[in-house]
Amino acid sequence: MRIDSHQHFWIFNAVRDAWITDDMETIRQNFLPIDLASVLKSNRIDGTIAVQASQSHEETQFLVDLSTMYAMIKGVVGWVDLQSEDVEQHLAHFSQYSVIKGFRHVIEAEEDPDFLIRPAFLRGIKALTARQYTYDLLIRPRHYGSTLACVEQNPEQRFVLDHMAKPAIRTREFDEWAAFIEKLAAFPNVFCKVSGLVTEADWKNWTLDDFKPYIQHVVASFGKQRIMFGTDWPVCLVAATYEDVMQIADTALIDFSAEEQLAFWGGNAARFYGVK
Repeated sequence: MRIDSHQHFWIFNAVRDAWITDDMETIRQNFLPIDLASVLKSNRIDGTIAVQASQSHEETQFLVDLSTMYAMIKGVVGWVDLQSEDVEQHLAHFSQYSVIKGFRHVIEAEEDPDFLIRPAFLRGIKALTARQYTYDLLIRPRHYGSTLACVEQNPEQRFVLDHMAKPAIRTREFDEWAAFIEKLAAFPNVFCKVSGLVTEADWKNWTLDDFKPYIQHVVASFGKQRIMFGTDWPVCLVAATYEDVMQIADTALIDFSAEEQLAFWGGNAARFYGVK
């Protein structure tokens, strides 16, 4: 099975989706499974992991409801208030939906560099671990330290790093990011998505060579069994087509055996998220 491990659906709302700025006009519209189906078919992608784009329990239910209508959705990464005193009650409610594989919070939007190690947040992570849910890490450089601390304190929790921690490809910054990747990859319970890179490059003038040192470093650090392909569709459309993003990911596959390629394009995602 070939799986896109990271994409989104939404019915566009200018207030709720204020992160979609005016220079992202291409995606200031609705995106639903019917808009993606033919793209998946033409690129031989069997299914996707639908990831939350807004932070509400309604968003999680929206993705669950879509999954009942579209078989392409193999798993959902929803949102739940991990800092709530009622987090276990909320998780108990969502546990009725087997399509929910894990949860995510948009940490990158949090100014607090220590958000990931707030006592209430760590309590929420413990609740995820108890129910064997995954957690997607979406961070910025200010969160590097607390990310490492959070992961270290939760060795039984399955984490995946979204978008390779969004390296600053446009300005070719590398060293601080690379050091963080090496430290994070040392934890065996952390996977990494080769996804979301094109929006970190020059949207109009990127080349495949721009991405290679970053992807190669992730492969060298995480190995071939803890990385997975993802597009970040439709966000990627501000800078590239779905096919472009697949071509960028394909630059990761230097010296990959046929079995390792299958793992990258879907096997690792299926194993991490528990997709059968």
